[in-house]
Amino acid sequence: MKVVVAYSGGLDTSVIVKWVKETYNAEVICYCADVGQEEELDGLEAKAIATGASKCIIDDLNEEFARDFIFPMLQGGAIYENNYLLGTSIARPLIAKRLVEVAKAEGADAICHGATGKGNDQVRFELNAAAIDPKIKVIAAWRDPNWKFTGRLDMIEYAKANNIPVSVSAKKPYSMDRNLLHISFEGGILEDPWQEFPEDIAVMTEPLSKAADTAEDVVLHFEKGICTEVNGEKLTPANIMRKLNAIGKKHAVGRIDIVENRFVGMKSRGVYETPAGTILTAAHRGLEQITLDREVMHLRDTLIPRYADMIYNGFWFAPEREMIQAMITESQKFVTGDVRVKLYKGACHVTGRRSEFSLYDDEIASFEGAEAYDHKDASGFINLNALRLKVLARSKQNRY
Repeated sequence: MKVVVAYSGGLDTSVIVKWVKETYNAEVICYCADVGQEEELDGLEAKAIATGASKCIIDDLNEEFARDFIFPMLQGGAIYENNYLLGTSIARPLIAKRLVEVAKAEGADAICHGATGKGNDQVRFELNAAAIDPKIKVIAAWRDPNWKFTGRLDMIEYAKANNIPVSVSAKKPYSMDRNLLHISFEGGILEDPWQEFPEDIAVMTEPLSKAADTAEDVVLHFEKGICTEVNGEKLTPANIMRKLNAIGKKHAVGRIDIVENRFVGMKSRGVYETPAGTILTAAHRGLEQITLDREVMHLRDTLIPRYADMIYNGFWFAPEREMIQAMITESQKFVTGDVRVKLYKGACHVTGRRSEFSLYDDEIASFEGAEAYDHKDASGFINLNALRLKVLARSKQNRY
C-alpha cells in the first residue's frame, strides 16, 4: 500500500508518518504544499525521510495560491463572522487539489491528513478532495479506529519515545499554521478565552508596544479588483503579499483575537495575524466606494456572509461558490484605480482613492452651488417614500 500524507513537519503530521507506516504497513510519501510557510520548510525533506517517509515532495504553490485563491477571495470581500479573513480556510482547497493530483501521479492508494475530528480542516480537505476525485480514498488519522492518541500531549510523549523531532512542548502546546495570507495560533494555552495572547509568540505582526512610531502611507493600484502595484512597483501576486506583509508587520497591522463558530458545531478561540490581507481588504473596499454602483454593492454585500461561509466550510469547488464568484468577477469590471492607506499603531486607514471610472461627482456631491442638483427635487422623493409610512400611521391611529 502507498499513502500520500499531507505533511507540515509539525507534531501531528510527524507522528502520523510513522503511525501510517506501522498501522497500514504502507510506503509513505510526504507531500508539502509551499504556500508561504517561510522558514518552517527548512530541513523538512530530511526530517520527513528520517521519520520514515520514502519520499518528500515540496511543491512551490505561492503564485498559484495568491493568484487563483487569495486574490479572487479578496475581490469578494469575504470575511467570516465579521472578523476572520479566512487565512487557513482558503489554503485548504489548493492543498487538497494537489494532494489528489500527486496521489494519482505517484500511483498511491490513499491520501492522509492530520486534521482533528473536532476541527474544520478535516471537512475542508475531504470535501475539496471529493470535488476533485469522488473515488479518492482518505485516511483521516484522528478518526481512524486504529488511532491511539487522545490529545497533543500523548503525541508529544510518542514523539519523544520514537525519536521524532518536534518543536512543540508541553508548556506551549498550541498549534500554528502559516501561509502567505496569515498565521494562526490555536489550542493549548489559548484554549482559555480569558488568557491574553503572549506577545512573544507573534510572528507576522509586531506587538503594539514595538510598532513603528511614524505613520506610513502606502499606495495600492488595482485592476478590476485585483491589486497589481504597491507604491508604483508592479509585482506578482505572491510578491504583493510578501511586500505588504513586511510593511504591515512594522506597524502591528492585522492581528485579531476571536472566538469563532466552527462548522462542526463548537466554538473555538484563535489568534490570527493577517497584515497584507488587512491592508488589501481596506484598500479594495475604499476603491469600491467610488467605482461600484450602489445597488451592485448592496447586493454583493448581502452575499458576503454566505460566500465566506462557503470558503470557511470547505465548499470552494462547489457550484454555488463558483456561481457567486462569477457574479463577483462581473461586479469588479470597473474597480480599477489607486488607493492610499495610512498605517499606524495597528490601524489601517484609507486616506485617498481615485479612478478613471469613479462614480463620485463632486459637482453633485458638493454643498456649494445648485446647478447640478436641484434641492427641490428631494421633496417629491421624500413624499413618495413617506406615503406608506403615513398610511400605516393613520391605520394605527384609527385602530387605537
